[in-house]
Amino acid sequence: MKKILALFAFTILFSCQKSKMNEEITTDFYVGTYTKKDSKGIYKYELSKEGKLKQIGLVAETINPTFLVKTDDNKTLFAVGETNENGTGFVKSFKITKDSLELISKEESGGAGPCFVALNDENYILTANYGGGSVGLLKAASSGKLSSLLNVQQHIGKGNTNRQEAPHSHSAWFHPTKKEVISVDLGTNQLWFSSIVENKLVPTSQKTLEMAAGAGPRHLTFHPNNKWIYVLNELNNTVSLIKEKNELYYVDFSIPTLPKDFTVFSKAADIHISKDGKFLYASNRGHESIVIYEVNSKNGTLKTIDYQPVLGKHPRNFSLSPDEKYVLVANQDTNNIVSFKRDAETGKLTFVSEIFAPMPVCILF
Repeated sequence: MKKILALFAFTILFSCQKSKMNEEITTDFYVGTYTKKDSKGIYKYELSKEGKLKQIGLVAETINPTFLVKTDDNKTLFAVGETNENGTGFVKSFKITKDSLELISKEESGGAGPCFVALNDENYILTANYGGGSVGLLKAASSGKLSSLLNVQQHIGKGNTNRQEAPHSHSAWFHPTKKEVISVDLGTNQLWFSSIVENKLVPTSQKTLEMAAGAGPRHLTFHPNNKWIYVLNELNNTVSLIKEKNELYYVDFSIPTLPKDFTVFSKAADIHISKDGKFLYASNRGHESIVIYEVNSKNGTLKTIDYQPVLGKHPRNFSLSPDEKYVLVANQDTNNIVSFKRDAETGKLTFVSEIFAPMPVCILF
């Protein structure tokens, strides 16, 4: 009898401990915001294994940290300050601790209104300055301390819409396999190509690629094969497939982000692809949705398979969780983050949870 009771007690204890362990399996992520109203800076949240969301709290007070990136070792986080102080914005580096982000350094971004920051494995930092129409180049030490500006690539030119009256650099990317930087300029309606030579951004032989008239390129993502690039065009609400032939980039294919019968104003915001390269996602502000595409594995073309309502307004940035089981969407105008469970076989999304977040614009796992 004693043995039975002991075994029963052990079973109960093991079940409780297992249940507790399961409850504790969470993934942390950071949220960058606009600090125009209630927000004070960068916040930290948790995503449970069931897709539930929980706010941990404010981890850094800073102005308009609208885009974030961090080192692979999770020791340093970099955030832009989307401001126009004396004609420039800023980029800051923070030491990541368990409970907060501790400021390490602050440097000029190279232009007004920086809205994007990128980092490569050599610790080079790119800032895309929307207001200034430029890309800034900096470098971080192993301690996380930023160098002063190394170089500024000033874009010139304009498109043919009222949002393209001047250069508006919206993002800047390090090619995953080539020593190349691709800058996306909504204002000039072009992709700009350069290499880092002696701490300077030097144009490649192609220099630029013109997008369709009025397209307004904003963000991009690389297919896992590293041969295809998908560019999200904000103004004409399309995704364009970029390929390369004879060492020159060209537009191979474009597809709308909106249904044919939707005629209300909308503008595309963000784009991501699954690690297996099977599904591509993009956000629509106005249609208030995530459009889901199936990727043709042979030629990279896209087929629209669904539109998932985001249960909020102005879905700015969104992100796939590290295990890609969930997609989290930052709805800027309704102050909420929504989690959707992702079906890896169909690519489709199902609502799981939502939580308050003050003017969220960037989600970083």
